[in-house]
Amino acid sequence: MAIGSPGDASKASRTIDVTMKETDDGAMVFEPAVIEVKRGETVRFAITNRGVLEHEFVMDASPEIAEHKDLMRRFPEMMHDDANAVRLEPGAAGEIIWSFTKAGSFEFACLIPGHYEMGMHGPLTVSES
Repeated sequence: MAIGSPGDASKASRTIDVTMKETDDGAMVFEPAVIEVKRGETVRFAITNRGVLEHEFVMDASPEIAEHKDLMRRFPEMMHDDANAVRLEPGAAGEIIWSFTKAGSFEFACLIPGHYEMGMHGPLTVSES
């Protein structure tokens, strides 16, 4: 994967808490809205769905996000078994341990049909260490 590879939890240098939820005005959001890491860093993403709908957190290069989004539109009940993604029911929590091996601009998103369009995506920047 262009964005890196699954990481070893014992090598995680920090934890980034990610919340997925809907807002009162109908938007769907991630908090934080922007994620910045360094090349070579292993990060634990502690992800919580505080919304009333099922959401997912997927991180990848933008072309792969777009391809996955199209696939999800055609097969909305598709389940993932990918190390770079987690799908959570309301109130549930999960985690991803990830090693960022390449610098660049990437993306994180919820690819459940309609969620991306409602604002559920953001930039993930991997800077040189």
